[in-house]
Amino acid sequence: MDNSSGVGVLDKAVLVLNALEAGPASLAQLVQATGLARPTAHRLAVALEHHRIVSRDTQGRFVLGPRLSELSTAAGEDRLLAVASPVLMQLRDLTGESAQLYRRQGDERVCVAAAERASGLRDTVPVGSALPMTAGSAAQILLAWEEPDRLHRGLRGAKFTAATLASVRRRGWAHSVGEREQGVASVSAPIRGSGGKVIAAVSVSGPIERLTRAPGRLHAVPVMAAAERITEAMRRTS
Repeated sequence: MDNSSGVGVLDKAVLVLNALEAGPASLAQLVQATGLARPTAHRLAVALEHHRIVSRDTQGRFVLGPRLSELSTAAGEDRLLAVASPVLMQLRDLTGESAQLYRRQGDERVCVAAAERASGLRDTVPVGSALPMTAGSAAQILLAWEEPDRLHRGLRGAKFTAATLASVRRRGWAHSVGEREQGVASVSAPIRGSGGKVIAAVSVSGPIERLTRAPGRLHAVPVMAAAERITEAMRRTS
C-alpha cells in the first residue's frame, strides 16, 4: 500500500515519528529505521524538536515530545465532552438537580460541562469555573485515587481527611454538605480512562434543603450510573 500523501516533507516527518514510537533513537538509528539520508533525518528531527513534537532524553537521543501528549489530552477532552453532554442532561432530568463534569488542572478543578436546572440559579456552577481541590465532593473524587504522595500533598488545607478519601474509594462515590459553599450539597462519582485512571468527576449539586444532609442516599446510585455510562462510552470510542 502506498503511504505517500503527496506532501514529501510531511511523509518524511511521519517516518521519523513512527520510528520514535518504538522508543528513543540516536540519529544513526533514525537513519536506519526511516531510510532517510542522514542530513534529512537530522533536519526533520531538529525541526520537530523546535515544535516540541520531538524531544531528547538525558543521553541526547531523540524521543517523542510533550506536545503529542498535550494534543492527545485535548482530543480526549473533546471526546469526553461529546460523550458526557447527553448523560449530564439525563442525570439532571432524573435527579432534578444541576449536573456537572469536573477535570483536575493543577491545584484546581474546572467545570468543563454542565446541565443546569431551569431555575435555582444560586446553585449553578458555570462552565469554566475553577474551584479548589480542597473542598467539595468532586475534589474528593479527583484526589481519592491519586498516588499516595500526591494524595497526601492534596490533603494539606483540605476540608476532608484521608479517612474521608478511604471511604470514597471503598464505596465508589463522594458527597459533601456545605463543604465548599455554605448551604450547598453535592454527590460525585469517578469517570475512568484507559488503565482505570480517574480522569474526571461527574456531580450533581443543589441546596441542602433539597439534597438533605445525606445527599448520597438520594443521588449516589444515579450519579454512579452516569459515571459508568460515560466511562463505558469513552472505552468504546478510544
